[in-house]
Amino acid sequence: MNQQAKKLLLGIGLDDDNGHTRITQGKNFHLFGGSRDTHELMQEHAIKINEKLDEREKTLDTVTHEELCEIVREVHVGKAD
Repeated sequence: MNQQAKKLLLGIGLDDDNGHTRITQGKNFHLFGGSRDTHELMQEHAIKINEKLDEREKTLDTVTHEELCEIVREVHVGKAD
C-alpha cells in the first residue's frame, strides 16, 4: 500500500503543572499537553495558521517552507501580548 502521509502541525506543551492531560485534534493539527493557557494559545495559533492557508488557497501539503514560515510569523506578530 503506497499511502502518502498527511502533513500536520504538532504542538507539545510542557508546562502542565496540574496533572490534566489536554489533547486537541483539528484540521491539520494535533496538540498535546501544556497548561490551560498554553494549550489555548496553541489552539489559537493552529486555527489562525489554517485560516491563513485557506486565504492563500493552500494546504500544508502544498505550501512551501518559506510561505509557511511567513504565515507563522504573521500569526505570531498578530498576537496580543
